[in-house]
Order: sequence, then C-alpha cells, then structure tokens
Amino acid sequence: MSEIAIKIEDLVKKYGKGESEVLVIDKANFTMYKGEFAALVAPSGAGKTTVLMMLGCVIEPTSGRIQIGKKVVYDNKWLIKDDRQLRRKQIGFIFQAHYLIPFLNVEENVSLLPYQNGESPDIVKPRVKNLLEYLKIGDKLDFMPSELSGGQNQRVAIARALANNPDIILADEPTAALDKEMAVSVVKLLRKIAKEKNVSIIMVTHDESLLPYCDKILSINERKIIEKKVINGII
Repeated sequence: MSEIAIKIEDLVKKYGKGESEVLVIDKANFTMYKGEFAALVAPSGAGKTTVLMMLGCVIEPTSGRIQIGKKVVYDNKWLIKDDRQLRRKQIGFIFQAHYLIPFLNVEENVSLLPYQNGESPDIVKPRVKNLLEYLKIGDKLDFMPSELSGGQNQRVAIARALANNPDIILADEPTAALDKEMAVSVVKLLRKIAKEKNVSIIMVTHDESLLPYCDKILSINERKIIEKKVINGII
C-alpha cells in the first residue's frame, strides 16, 4: 500500500462566535498518498483556501485530526511545538503569483529555504542545480526574476517548493495567471513531479479543463469534502 502523505479526519473550521459564527468546513475527511496529484475544487467562498491553509498548518482548525506523513500534527489541538519548522521541512507552497524575491537571482530564490533550514551550500547548490535542470530552466541559474517569462518564473516557484524535499506541495491556483497553453504545461509538470519525486500535490483550481490531468478531485459540497477518482483522464 502507498505511504500516506496527508490524512484529515472530521476536520471542522468555524469563524466567529455566537450569532456571528460561520461554519465553513464540517467534518471533512480524505487521504492523500505519496505520488498522488489532486485538484481541490469548489465555488468561490466555499473554503478552498481555508482547507489548504489548514493542511499547511497556517491556520488552526476548530476540531478534527491532521496527519502529515506518519505523524499526527493536530488532534483537536496542535501536537507540534513549532509549526514553522514543520512547514519549512515537510510542506512546499506554490501560489498564483510566484512571489519570487526580485533582488535575488534564480539560484538564490530557490536556495533560500534550505539555507534557512541550516543546510550547507555543499548540499544545497547541487540540489538546486539539479532541480532547475529537471524543470528545464537550468540555464537560468543567474537570471533575475524580471528577466524571465511568467511561465519560467512559475517553474522557479515550483523549484523553490521542491527545494526542501517536502512530503506535500500545496498549490493555490498556480495556473491562474498563465495562458491556456502554459497552464496545461504547468499542470502536466506538477503531475510529473508527483510521480517522479513521490510527492503528494494538492492544487486549488477553477479551471475544469485541467482536472483530467489529476489523479483525484476533492470537491467541497455542503461543507464536506468529496473524493472522486480520475481514471485515464475520465472524471
């Protein structure tokens, strides 16, 4: 059986209290295994980003259970001492905008997180070089973000998300700023990464044309999360 990358059980998120309380997610359950690529879809305001930020240990659930890898990190309360360290070492994030640091070159942007984790240049430099070559931008090592196209910057952002060898990558509408052809290219790349790097990737998207490239679809329906398998590109 495949190794669990992330599992949530009876996850609940409420905002506000008393009469102003709003229930966003109600007892949601799903499991992602290493090597799986899933799309998280729902209408605007249904809680997609809230789910992603709970999975990324950025915002605290109201109740429930979150397991990352073999470790339960939340069980009606945080069971970890340092959520920032968990994010730095086990979770990669990709956003709609690339958020690259404009005054750092490509190599420096991708290396930043491993250096923050205390890794040595002897380990980080070859890893970053290999990542950029894997993503077909190995010749852009010394380029500044302003010298790259939108698609190339998004590839750098993907390299940055992979730089800490995470178990999970959470991508919040990573193709929204790209044209159709480039969006498909990025999604195919994410699928390839999931398989070849044995990483679990969850991608928030509004674009239904991208769903056939995923392994499963996680849809939010009446505050629950429904899993649906994609088989040979058929939903």
